[in-house]
Amino acid sequence: MRTLSTALLVSALALSACTAVPSSPVSPQYASNLATADSPFIQNNYAAANSLIAQAQAKLSKTTPIIVATLVNIDDLNNSSTFGRLSSEQVSAKFSQSNYTMIEMKFRGYVYMKQDQGELLLTREIRDVAQSHNAQAVIVGTYALGRDTVFVNLKLIQPNTNVVMAVHDYTFPLDNNVASMTRSMTRR
Repeated sequence: MRTLSTALLVSALALSACTAVPSSPVSPQYASNLATADSPFIQNNYAAANSLIAQAQAKLSKTTPIIVATLVNIDDLNNSSTFGRLSSEQVSAKFSQSNYTMIEMKFRGYVYMKQDQGELLLTREIRDVAQSHNAQAVIVGTYALGRDTVFVNLKLIQPNTNVVMAVHDYTFPLDNNVASMTRSMTRR
C-alpha cells in the first residue's frame, strides 16, 4: 500500500509540475522569423562578413564609417540583381551587428544609382565617395553564375590606397531561391 501511495504522490507531483508551467505556443510570425534567421542564404552572407571582420579587425575602427557597395555581376560590372543587392544588405547588417559604423548609401542622393541595380561603386568612384564620408573601408564584391553554383568574391578595400585589407570567396547552390534572385542575369 505504501508503494502505491508513493507512486500516486509522485504522479500527482509530476502532473502538477506540468500544469504549473504555462505552455505558450510559438506564434507563426515568430516561427517564421526563426526560420528566416536560420536561412542558409543569410548564414552564408553573415559568415562572409565575419571572415572579413576577422581578417581586418586589427586594422578597423568601430567608430569610423565603412561603406558597402552592391555586389555586381562579374561579366557586367554595371549591373546587379536582387541577389547582389540582398547579399550586400546582409553583409552590411552583420557588420552593424558587430558594432561597426556603416553608411547607408541608399539615402545619399549624389552616389551613382541605377534603377533596379542598387548602389554601384566603380573603382574610380570609390575614393571620392569614401573621402566624402570619411570612410575607412569599402566592401565591394562580384558574383558569377555557374551551371549549378553562384560564386561570390568580397573584398574589404582601403579606399585611399586601394589596398585589399581582407577577402572572402564563397558559393551558393543555384537553387530555386537563388535562381529567382538572379533571373535577370545571363550566363556567359
